[in-house]
Amino acid sequence: MENVNKDVLDNGLTVLTEPMPHVRSVSLGVWVKNGSRSETPELNGVAHFVEHLLFKGTRRRTAEQIAKEVDSIGGHLDAFTGKETACYSAKVLDDHLPLAFDILSDLVLDPRFDPDEMERERRVVLEEIKMEEDSPDDLVCEIFTQNFWRDQPLGRPILGTSRTVSGLDRDRVAGFFREHYTPDQLVVSAAGHLDHRNILDLALQHFGHLEGRSNGRALAPAKPCNPISFRNKKELEQAHICMGVPGCALTDRDRFAFYLLSTILGAGMSSRLFQNIREKQGLAYAVYSGLSSFRDTGCLSVFAGTSLENAGRVVNSIVREFRDLKEHRVKDEELRRAKDHLKGSLLLSLESSSSRMSNLARQELYFGDYTPPQETILEIERVSADEVQGLACSVFDTRQVALTVLGNLEGVRLSRADLDCG
Repeated sequence: MENVNKDVLDNGLTVLTEPMPHVRSVSLGVWVKNGSRSETPELNGVAHFVEHLLFKGTRRRTAEQIAKEVDSIGGHLDAFTGKETACYSAKVLDDHLPLAFDILSDLVLDPRFDPDEMERERRVVLEEIKMEEDSPDDLVCEIFTQNFWRDQPLGRPILGTSRTVSGLDRDRVAGFFREHYTPDQLVVSAAGHLDHRNILDLALQHFGHLEGRSNGRALAPAKPCNPISFRNKKELEQAHICMGVPGCALTDRDRFAFYLLSTILGAGMSSRLFQNIREKQGLAYAVYSGLSSFRDTGCLSVFAGTSLENAGRVVNSIVREFRDLKEHRVKDEELRRAKDHLKGSLLLSLESSSSRMSNLARQELYFGDYTPPQETILEIERVSADEVQGLACSVFDTRQVALTVLGNLEGVRLSRADLDCG
């Protein structure tokens, strides 16, 4: 298993490390196995709100003291909340690892949830929600997601809504924190100039006293939907388009074929969407595809921004690419280019301690084990052109295509017939 180390404390907390002797930095992360997908409808946005509030003070440190301590060592402190995970991370010089560990553990173990700080931070989150409404690229993808996973936890916005965030009182926030920030739901991951035994000792010192327990909750299976939806926003100059079909779960056997299909379709300047829609037709500045995968499901989606009068042409061009991938086997040269693109992206992404730390944690959270990059590269190489075509025939089904269009949509008319993939 290369030089990756793993230990599980008696209370269920997992500790992962990967030494990188050639660097001076250490990236440390405390990962939570729950995100917005674990919320109930009335608590939508609480996981993200908790993330914000953990930086607003603990019983030992104020928010200002946290900021000053991190700045005093030239470190970087960050966090994010996703659909299925949350992460609190720090990147510091190796000499400052004990302090970074102390700060991160203090954040995730002993937040104050001060009522005055809560109200101030609530206003910040409400502004963040408004900011997304003002960003059409983000908004069209959010609307698409809500419709693709309609009336399901995956479809609810990570930020929550103005209504739900306004209703999050201290008891609800603290209750969610107590239920989900338990040791069996936490992973401590570190990469850089470190010693595994030292990280394990720090984990025992800061987390070893916690009582192991499980919240006993299981995620409800997600089921993709295929609506055609429109949102009128008169002040926009462009029509923003998001189309998608069911994708793969993070652990599916055919995930490597999905990666290649998405790469060929819309990753990079040599991709089919970029070449045909932007370069040859000049219909869009931004056009690309992406694969969003979760524990049990996923979505392969395409985004494009274009003028109102060209919206129909762009949709037809995207559908044409779907159809062509079904009808014609990918040429060896194109498949080779896609494989090299994926391999290069993978290896380049693992050059920093931060990305290595994240890779360790994600593999543990979704696979319970570590797969070296070399094995991933071999799996990419094993995918054949016939597999890519077979996958395209399976997923690019007219009945499965979902579409969202955002903009000043007067006169725009699109129907299921316009999504005919053959």
